[in-house]
Amino acid sequence: MTHHPSPLLSRHGAVEAAGPDAGVAWHYGDPTGEQRALQTGGAVVDQSHLGVVRVTGPDRLSWLHSITSQDLLGLEPRTSTELLVLSPQGHVEHAAGVVDDGESTWLLTEGSHAAGLAAWLERMKFMMRVEIADLSDELAVLGEPLDAEGAPGEPVTWRDPWPHVAPGGTRYGPATDSHPGAERPWRLVVVPRAELADAVAAREAAGWRLVGTWASEALRVEAWRPRLATEVDHRSIPHELDWLRTAVHLTKGCYRGQETVARVHNLGRPPRRLVMLHLDGSGHLLPTPGAEVVVRTAEGAPAGRSVGTVTTVARHHELGPIALAVLKRSAPGDVEVLVECDGGAVAATQEVVVPAEGVSVDRPESRGQVARGLTPRGADAPQNML
Repeated sequence: MTHHPSPLLSRHGAVEAAGPDAGVAWHYGDPTGEQRALQTGGAVVDQSHLGVVRVTGPDRLSWLHSITSQDLLGLEPRTSTELLVLSPQGHVEHAAGVVDDGESTWLLTEGSHAAGLAAWLERMKFMMRVEIADLSDELAVLGEPLDAEGAPGEPVTWRDPWPHVAPGGTRYGPATDSHPGAERPWRLVVVPRAELADAVAAREAAGWRLVGTWASEALRVEAWRPRLATEVDHRSIPHELDWLRTAVHLTKGCYRGQETVARVHNLGRPPRRLVMLHLDGSGHLLPTPGAEVVVRTAEGAPAGRSVGTVTTVARHHELGPIALAVLKRSAPGDVEVLVECDGGAVAATQEVVVPAEGVSVDRPESRGQVARGLTPRGADAPQNML
């Protein structure tokens, strides 16, 4: 994808975002008001830095089904889901929202990953009747706080399934009705890039407000929603981020990385776990992504070496400074931690997303010793099956 600074950056008060959101506005001068507008359902977010890949051809769904983590064989038009592309070792390489319009399958992903995803799909075509096109230079994306699939006659629309547990999926975190993400409706609408400003103007005419990624990212962190560009590194497996909820079908058959997915789910525990951190804002210090996290002693001092890193930092209009972080499974979940930042460490409390026990709600019961050196899960069981 060619870098396309959004035309909406010319709006009065616009401040460009950094990192994976570069090219669109971080805010338009009123971050708190913008976040409130988004939370109450009256706002639109410029997401034109995201990538759009189209797959056409009669084999498209069966082919994508065979090479990714999701069951797509019976995907109905205008029904949203998401998929992961995993390495042979089960590590996350790509993630994409998926929706089919009856003629094409649309994959929405990070702008920095769109070309790589399209190239990988091209290499995997073999004799399949499919055509792949990265249309990120032609199409743009808008974010809306709506819990609705696209209707007939509307543009291509992807409704975020998070945090509902999809058929064939499972969860490590809480049930959907008690999950904080249940209060975050979100969908992405694809529009021609040349018509981006007009599409926003139409929503503003209906009473909506244009807001920046400060607002959308704060609500994503509050919802514990993992993101490819931030929470994923070269070691990430989907279990660590509770991504088996929406992006992985556990019984659909073989695909690259499936063995690791099944082994960790059935026998092992994720090596790391996602948490949300409530950061102490009294010192007006805010860490940056990549900041190290250490356990805090009762005296307030760091206890030993790093137990993980911060992945996303946000300032929420009600919760204050919050962050997502990926920690070692062995890090205790009921203690305060310290997060490194310029000017000194910041104390933080944890909200556990993936419990340290690393056992999903439908994990099969152990049948006892099944092989030499492989014991039932318990006090004497191996601590890392990955």
